[in-house]
Amino acid sequence: MELEILSSTNEKQILQFKNVAAKNTVRELKERIHSEKPHLYLDRQEIRLAKRGKGLDEKKTLEELGILSGTKLFLKDLGPQVGYRTVFLAEYAGPLFIYLIFYMRPSLIYNAELAAKFPVTTTMNIAAGCWCGHYLKRLWESVFVHRFSHATMPIKNLFRNCSYYWGFAAYVAYYVNHPLFTSPAMSQVMLFLGTFLFCELGNLSIHMALRDLRPPGTKVRKIPQPTLNPFTLLFNYVSCPNYTYEFGAWLSFSLMTQCFPALLFTAAGMYQMTQWALGKQRAYKKDFPNYPRGRTSILPFIL
Repeated sequence: MELEILSSTNEKQILQFKNVAAKNTVRELKERIHSEKPHLYLDRQEIRLAKRGKGLDEKKTLEELGILSGTKLFLKDLGPQVGYRTVFLAEYAGPLFIYLIFYMRPSLIYNAELAAKFPVTTTMNIAAGCWCGHYLKRLWESVFVHRFSHATMPIKNLFRNCSYYWGFAAYVAYYVNHPLFTSPAMSQVMLFLGTFLFCELGNLSIHMALRDLRPPGTKVRKIPQPTLNPFTLLFNYVSCPNYTYEFGAWLSFSLMTQCFPALLFTAAGMYQMTQWALGKQRAYKKDFPNYPRGRTSILPFIL
């Protein structure tokens, strides 16, 4: 069959093929495009039936998709790509090291005499343990737990995500580790340390449960359900309990330290996670007609 490949941006012809087999998969078509246009490697391509349509499944054949000879397909250049795992490791390693600079070497950041006069407090030590433990967990999950449905993302996301995480890390660390930092009552610190640890365990439990839903090397999607782990019972009420626990952890950190920048970080994260949760819930309902109706997206019974 004959196929014409047009740009999804300006509808200009990129390539024209005259002998494409109907039993070729979309991935095989991408490989053929890559052989003609080397800069368009597979992860950089998205093939569509319409200019603003959805990307076609790589595993499906042209025949299965109803593509006939003479069809015009649209190619979206996704731009230079970088691996998902690489982005996660970079955006999570930065906050860990940045925070440690403020915590371990305050004389480099603040007035040296002031830093020497006011030693590190118990609350600062606890906050540093919570912060570093959180990002060490995230790094470990990025390597050993998470299974990604897409291999890459646009490289611009690397700079955007790192700016967000690294910038907030410096902002929060500056105030929590400041020599003049005033600690809340220790009873308050210990209370919210407890809720922070509870939420971190819950977040890890959900990530483990989500990993087990997707066999290695596949893009299988299933309806998440509670497991024998009691932390996963939150699946009965929300679609994205990992975000619920994440919000709870950072709210606890903010109240434990009484740090306004940490509260801003929590609010910004909650806003973004809410957008992701709403999008994932819409996708679940679209893909699974039997998806539980009682679940909200991120906050039980509320949102």
